[in-house]
Amino acid sequence: MAKKLKKRASAVSYDEPIVGDEVKQSIFAIVLVAVGAILFLAFFGMAGAFGDMIDSWLSTFLGAARIAVPILFFLVGANVVLHDRQLITFRSFAMAVLFIFSLNGILNLLFARDPADAAAVAQAGGLVGNITSDLLAGAMGGIGAFIIAAACLLMSVVLLFGISVKSLIRVPLSATGILALARRGKSDDEEDELTFEERRKLEEAKAEAGDEEDIEEETIEEDDEEEAEAPVKKGPVFAGKTEQIMTSRERRTIEIPLELLDDKSSEARSGDLDRGQEVIVKTLHQFGIECEVAEVRVGPTVTQYALKPPTGVKLARIVALQNDLALALAAHPIRIEAPIPGKSLVGIEVPNQTIGKVCLRELLESKEFKHRKSSFAVPVGKDITGSTQMLSVERAPHMLVAGATGSGKSVCLNDIIISLLYQNGPDDLKFIMVDPKRVELSVYAGIPHLLIPPIVKADEAINALKWAVREMERRLDYLSKFGAKDIDSYNAKSKERMPRIVIVIDELADLMSQNKRDVEAVIVRIAQMARAAGIHLILATQRPSVDVITGTIKANIPTRLAFAVASQVDSKTILDISGAEKLLGRGDMLMSTPELSKPKRAQGAYVSEAEIERVVDFLKEEGEPEYNHQITEGASGAGGVMLDPSNSDALLEDAINIAIDAGKVSTSFLQRRMKIGYSRAARIVDLMQELGVVGEADGAKPREVLVSEWPPAGTQDDVRDMPDVQEDDEDVAEEDDEVENDQDHASQENDDRFV
Repeated sequence: MAKKLKKRASAVSYDEPIVGDEVKQSIFAIVLVAVGAILFLAFFGMAGAFGDMIDSWLSTFLGAARIAVPILFFLVGANVVLHDRQLITFRSFAMAVLFIFSLNGILNLLFARDPADAAAVAQAGGLVGNITSDLLAGAMGGIGAFIIAAACLLMSVVLLFGISVKSLIRVPLSATGILALARRGKSDDEEDELTFEERRKLEEAKAEAGDEEDIEEETIEEDDEEEAEAPVKKGPVFAGKTEQIMTSRERRTIEIPLELLDDKSSEARSGDLDRGQEVIVKTLHQFGIECEVAEVRVGPTVTQYALKPPTGVKLARIVALQNDLALALAAHPIRIEAPIPGKSLVGIEVPNQTIGKVCLRELLESKEFKHRKSSFAVPVGKDITGSTQMLSVERAPHMLVAGATGSGKSVCLNDIIISLLYQNGPDDLKFIMVDPKRVELSVYAGIPHLLIPPIVKADEAINALKWAVREMERRLDYLSKFGAKDIDSYNAKSKERMPRIVIVIDELADLMSQNKRDVEAVIVRIAQMARAAGIHLILATQRPSVDVITGTIKANIPTRLAFAVASQVDSKTILDISGAEKLLGRGDMLMSTPELSKPKRAQGAYVSEAEIERVVDFLKEEGEPEYNHQITEGASGAGGVMLDPSNSDALLEDAINIAIDAGKVSTSFLQRRMKIGYSRAARIVDLMQELGVVGEADGAKPREVLVSEWPPAGTQDDVRDMPDVQEDDEDVAEEDDEVENDQDHASQENDDRFV
């Protein structure tokens, strides 16, 4: 009995908090700096007898290069503290050794010509330098040895501190330069240490200077000459003569600093792992199942005990003992994954005593995110192994997020939005946000990525979805005429980029309760066809019932994130299998994608309201949004534009007058002359084509202007498919008949529902 009590006491002591990685790194850095300080003082004879002994030993082996040893300690310590480097790695140790050998070899080649002169060798590179220089000089001569040693020295510095040669040259050889070297070690391509405000002002000044030069030299004849030289491409949009200025204006990049996000991740506490293994094996033995624990993996939320069942044991027997295992482990709820995908093991997931906190900044700094292949890859959380789980918009074009209130559903939406904002500028990404609850997405109002302020009314949200269908059809027509398979192919070939549009709906149930038939039909239409057009849906709901998540919606949106739900029925509604009812909440989720054979468990990242506000405030300072209020006003017909040009854009009449004066027009020409964005200029050109002001697209040439004047009175704005204006006047009565027929046709299309 005494032995059992002692064993139990030792198990309890096992649960005491352990020292975190951040504390270990801090202690390691302190030790490095302290050792470096002692070696630095010893070099000048200020460290006492012990310091003199160390300096004498270093002088024998390293010679004058021993002064680099304390500096190396300082730099490594600074790197560990500033950039959360690992304590010691094989690469860093090997590069440090290479640095010492190459530096000593260079000193010996320069200052110790006679290897027999012990004093000269000691003053130069010591024994290490003597050996290195002898080996290199004997193989390739003095000059070749010096080149090889210098190359090894630079290579060791670059790999040891993670900086480029360009950045290394810029670092001054001073105390401030040493600090800059340590701070610049995080990125190879980091620019000079300018503030973000200074960098933004510098870019704006360059852009304004380029615009002024372009305006002074701009003529339609020059446009024709340069566009004639360019290869003709089939497409509905056209690039102007100043490709660089157009590209810099269209592809505005906003570098959001990671410092705006908190870095307060916490470690999970799993409890006594040995005791957990013993309890699981003993419980299964009592029911006649002999198993052994193959491996144990501690994740942010749960600890997974991987069991290797014997041959001939049905997995259903182990799954049936779920409640018995929960009772024996005094843990609820537990989840059994039988089998683990890709392994001949059964996983028993037991909740941790303390759930680890995963911050969004940690995911954005992870190696999985840094090695992503797309700027639309979203880190959603960490799995049991601690790996960052990524979702790519290209492979998961539409997403369904569902869970009970307080399970982490809205936080997941914010993670996705912030991750996309960090990677894409306002000309590569546009948002339409629907927030019937009025409190979740309203914080994003005013960022330059929005097409419309966050929508809170159900009728406006339905109009926005119908607009998305028309925009999808318009884009698909563009891609078809241009000969591009999808939006990526189009952007790669065309000089003018087409941004992706992400539609975020925070509460789908509210829209379905207002007009289920229209909402479901439009969502299904977008989910079926909008991937190639670059329009994506992110649907969220806290009521996962069959009335909200219908079968047709699930069939077209295979990527689903399920958070904690109340019942097994709700879990099957979201994922088609049970399991979500056993989640712990607070970001614990099951992720199902077409690439996964079974849903995968992960802990979602947490982003606070303060972090979101800091990012939003930063984006507001970088630019203002260009709202298109046609999105929520409703429209007739298809094509993505309104049929009433007088209400569609305030600059339409000015654009028509500019086109008439110039004789020809293109999207980039309107951008430069009217100083507007690509989306608005393209929309105005489409409206002018519908009104018969300009002709259709003809390769890479500007559009022909078909009218000689634009009378403000007597113009029928609602005309659609108006015939081209000829020099001979047409009969007025025939025009009136066409207008009435087109209006009736447009009204009928507006009353029809999308199927």
